[in-house]
Amino acid sequence: MVIDFAAARAQLIRHLSKEVKDTRVLDAMSRVPREQFVPLSQQRAAYEDKPLPIGHGQTISQPLIVAMMIEAMHLEGGERVLEVGTGSGYQAAILGELAEWVVSVERVRDLAVRAKQVLERLGYRNVEIHLAERGLGWPQGAPYDAIIVAAGAPEVPQALLDQARSGGCLVIPVGSRYEQRLLKVTRDANRASVQDLGPCRWVPLIGEGAWDE
Repeated sequence: MVIDFAAARAQLIRHLSKEVKDTRVLDAMSRVPREQFVPLSQQRAAYEDKPLPIGHGQTISQPLIVAMMIEAMHLEGGERVLEVGTGSGYQAAILGELAEWVVSVERVRDLAVRAKQVLERLGYRNVEIHLAERGLGWPQGAPYDAIIVAAGAPEVPQALLDQARSGGCLVIPVGSRYEQRLLKVTRDANRASVQDLGPCRWVPLIGEGAWDE
């Protein structure tokens, strides 16, 4: 049976539009072939609104939560964005549609290599993938206009907040290893303001300033 991925993608976008109102985010997601970022065995489910396993105990995230997190960043097209947790590369591709430049870090070498290959094959030249170091993020490329974290932390990591420019934001799940609240933290010169975007569930963020492996 041949799968009509274009029709399935369009149906997913219609579903997401009930919750996500930023048309730029929806348009970007409509241009990204999610089936290219999942294992062959998962392609039939590529446009279901749910996470899917990609190996190494990791998942490609639920499209709705990806859309909500990116929508919260209010990207306009000229931003430099940091993504923590490349995973499959799917979210990096959407960010690449919306921002000027994307820096993404991944701690699992096999996932980083695979994501880079897929992104290059699809023509994303404004996304760079790095293997994560001991510290969180990629301070060599800071400051960033926006930072998005695809894993849950026990608290807002100061190391990541320090990599955001004044006026920039950090979107991150914060809570226990199993359940978190999605927070948008906006940094200015003197303080950081926090907006709670609701409950979520992500794999743990591993590294200094987060969970131990």
